[in-house]
Amino acid sequence: MLLPSLNGLRAFEAAARHMSFTRAAAELNVTQTAISHQIRRLEEQLGLTLFIRRNRTLELTREALDYLPSIRSAFADLHRATAKLRRNDHEGRLTVSTTASLATKWLVSRVAAFQDANPGIEVRITTSTHLVDFQREEVDIAVRYGHGVWPGLRADWLMAEHIFPVCSPDLLNDARPLRSPEDLAHHTLLHTTVSREDWQLWLTAAGLPGSIATRRGMTFDQGFMAIQAAMEGLGVALGRFHLVEADIAAGRLIAPFDTVLPQDAGYYVVAPEATAETVKIVRFRDWLVASATPGALASGPG
Repeated sequence: MLLPSLNGLRAFEAAARHMSFTRAAAELNVTQTAISHQIRRLEEQLGLTLFIRRNRTLELTREALDYLPSIRSAFADLHRATAKLRRNDHEGRLTVSTTASLATKWLVSRVAAFQDANPGIEVRITTSTHLVDFQREEVDIAVRYGHGVWPGLRADWLMAEHIFPVCSPDLLNDARPLRSPEDLAHHTLLHTTVSREDWQLWLTAAGLPGSIATRRGMTFDQGFMAIQAAMEGLGVALGRFHLVEADIAAGRLIAPFDTVLPQDAGYYVVAPEATAETVKIVRFRDWLVASATPGALASGPG
């Protein structure tokens, strides 16, 4: 007996999970018509009706309800086998994705310690500003900023983030003093493209008009570039604690004011649920969480 079409089985499983041909088509990146044709062909191959089609709803037949668990189990086995094959092919390499700023200012200075403790694992760091596609981009684990809820991913809390102005110590001796937040009106504000609204939020928290943030300043694509410009004395940047702590400790930057803008989200270590318990991913995740600075600024939400 010939096995039914794999495309038809995928269409059946997706449509049964969503109880919608439209949503199944969106998930599989095909048209609704293609889903209908694939399922109709599958029904012809099986000699059975799988869906009862009503005006605006679908209903599974008794035969489909009996068939569906086995199909889902088969696809799960295929996913596990493929993931295992990929792991075996790259067993000694761990690809980590994060933002360029977090990689440059926080992760790179720490990862050598993991490499020393795990010489059999080669760490590869890649950066991006988009939400990484783990399978397509062959990424094992990532650090994401958000609220910790991403379907299909395991998310472990890493650290919170607080935002505050930072500048070169030389600005304190500038002809235009920087003694209070009001003095920012006379200084160049350094912005980043992806978070231009942060300055307005901080100014509002400090009791100042947000319009100060709209005056002429300098804008950079990446946060670490704005931080570097601040160290060079080009203006005042908004620093995220874990990206500037080393520079503050070394005296390259100062935090001239007490007002800190807390964030309602934080950094998480994420990996696909199907591979989250792989030995190399577990080792890196445990090490990364342990390496985050302890204390109030690194405590979890709540």
